[in-house]
Order: sequence, then structure tokens, then C-alpha cells
Amino acid sequence: MTHCGCIIIGGSHAAAQLAVSLRQEGWQEPITVISDASSLPYQRPPLSKGFLAQKVTADKLLIRPPALYETNQIDFRLQQVVSAVDPVNKQVTLANGECLAYSKLAFCTGARVRRIEICGADAKGIHYLRDLQDVVGLQQALTGSQQIVIVGGGYIGLETAASLRQLGHSVTVIEAAPRLLQRVTAPAVSEYFQRLHEANGVTIVTQKQVAEFVTAESGVVTQVLCTDGSTYPADLVIVGIGVRPNLELAQAAGLECADGIVVDEYARTADPDIVAAGDCAQHPLPYYDQLKRLESVPNAMEQAKVAAATLCGKSKPYQALPWFWSDQYQTKLQIAGLNSGYDKTVIRGDQTTHNFSVWYFHEQRLLAVDCINQPKDFMLAKALISQNKAIDQSQLSDLDFDLKTWL
Repeated sequence: MTHCGCIIIGGSHAAAQLAVSLRQEGWQEPITVISDASSLPYQRPPLSKGFLAQKVTADKLLIRPPALYETNQIDFRLQQVVSAVDPVNKQVTLANGECLAYSKLAFCTGARVRRIEICGADAKGIHYLRDLQDVVGLQQALTGSQQIVIVGGGYIGLETAASLRQLGHSVTVIEAAPRLLQRVTAPAVSEYFQRLHEANGVTIVTQKQVAEFVTAESGVVTQVLCTDGSTYPADLVIVGIGVRPNLELAQAAGLECADGIVVDEYARTADPDIVAAGDCAQHPLPYYDQLKRLESVPNAMEQAKVAAATLCGKSKPYQALPWFWSDQYQTKLQIAGLNSGYDKTVIRGDQTTHNFSVWYFHEQRLLAVDCINQPKDFMLAKALISQNKAIDQSQLSDLDFDLKTWL
């Protein structure tokens, strides 16, 4: 049986960072990354933006150059699937039957798209956007000026809509909730993005539940039928209704799982020799006193660094403030913190323009800030939340007031 030192399962952002960070923390044993992907870890955010819009080529997506992995003696086993993990005997079994021993193990298995379960879901012309192959398949299906329906008005749906409009396609976004981004933003932000997309020619439809994908005799999708009987013509459909964490391997290995693989502030699972990081991990958030699974690149990178330190016997707790971003047309949305549980919002700037920010509070405590083309507000917001600074809400709407005063 081959001894692989530290085995990292998955080819995600977290996996790439964890492998490199292990060497930086002084790990001397072999490092083996097992991934079912056909390529080295690559950046996913550009897939629905620059890559789909053909502004970025595949070779520019790699998170790290191959030479860096070679220099750090990181062995990648691509296009291989782990079928079982045995924590008692400290070994993993591959789908091809091969068994590999480990001294430490990391789950960086990420998440997969949530598939829609309605009539016609398997029709030709139904696409999902999660990995490189998904987007390449969509690009190959794009011809001329097509009518495209996007199911889901979240970030992935809206970013994709923006890219497709720039390629000249007719786009309709169908969202089941009363407004876009309802789960993650305040009404003011939802309204802004609806205006932005409509100004760029996207048809936005809310409060519509998709019931069926209608197909031609050839099996190709032709229409999207909603539960109220309304229909929308479609040459192809893109479904973006969220993701599910890949935690089945961890569950089968007996590790605690909830919305993700449960870890502590050091990225440790219940097994001291196993860590988890990235989209698959549910971990405590120091600023919010809750367990949360975050779907973001910054979190994956920071948590992977924590996990690497833990595997090397060092105690470096996760202390990063959650933050996110989204690029749509010429607009950059930057989000500092988590707004769950907010009871009040304060808007700084004019929400009818392309430059404003929305500040979320629970009672007097600042929870999060959504910044529309306001990078200075974003940087200040991160500092204010991290330092738990007291904020006079009445001063926020005064654009002449210098926010740095609170620091």
C-alpha cells in the first residue's frame, strides 16, 4: 500500500491553497491531491463572467502554475475518485480499487449544483454552470442570437445573464421569490440589480415557479412553462438554483455533518487527523456566534491556511471576516460580513445611481455592508465590523461625514 503522507480530497480552491500552505507551514511528508477533475485547480468565479464572455482563456484560470506544485513536491492524481475513507486504518480507497495510506487527511470536496427536478429536466439544451466543462459545453451550444432563459435570480444567474447579454443573446431571468437576491440582500440592492439588468435588455420575471421544460419531438427544449400557465420561449436554459455540499464521503466515514462537514475554529473534524475546508465545511464564525457554511473563495483560502497549520501541529484559529463579491456589467458589488438577522438598514448614497452602500444592523450592532462601486466603503466596513466599532447610524447618510472617524 502506498503511503501518501497528507491526502487532500478534491481539486477546489481550498485544496490548492491547503497543499501549498502545508509546505509553507513546514510539512515534510508527501502531499497527494486526489481530484476527479481533468485539470489542476482553477478559479471558478470567472467561469460565469470573463470566461463565458470569452475574455479569459482556460489557461489563465489556473490558481497556481504547475511548476509551483512540482517545486513543492505536490502530487496530483487527476481524474480519480475516492470511493471510501477509513479513519480507523487511516486509508482511502479509490474507485479503481487502489488503497492509499495517510497520516493526515483533508476534505476539500467543495459543492455541486443543485439540480432541478421537474418534467423535462433531462432535455437537451438544459445547462448548469459549476465547472469548466459546464461552461465549455454552454459555449459550444451558443450560436448566433438565441433566446436564453435563466432559472434562478441569484448571483450565478445574474452574472451569467450579464455575460450573455454582452454576447448579444436575448435573456430572461425567472426567479421564484418576490425579488432578485432575496435570500442575501436588502430590497434596495435587489431593486438596483433589477434596474441594472433591465437597462441592459434582460427580462426579469419574479414570483414565478418553473413547472416544466417543454421540448420538441427531437427532445430539445423549446419553452419554459411556469405553474401559473405562462410560458417563455427558450433555445436553451441555464439553471442556477444553488449548490449542495459534497459531504457523502465524510458522512460514510462517520464524521459529523450538518449543512456541511462540521469543523471547529481550527478546521478540525471530530477526528484529530482529519480537517475540512472550503464550500464543504461548516465552521464557527467568530463575529457572529454561529456555525455557517460559506460559499466563497476568500473563505476557502483562509480556512485552508488554518487547516494546513492545524495539520502541522500549530494553533491558528479562523478569524477572517466573511466577504464576497460579484461583477455584473460595469458594476462591482462587494459585501463585507453577513447580514442574517438584521432589523434595520441605512443607505449611504443615492440608490438610484451606480454608487451607494447599504449598511445592515441588528439593534445598534453593524453586521454587514453591501457596497455598489464603493471600494472605500467596503474597506472601511470590513475594519468597522472586525473591530466591532460603535457607529452613529444617523451620520451614515451624511456623505460629507468621514467614516474613518469611527476608526
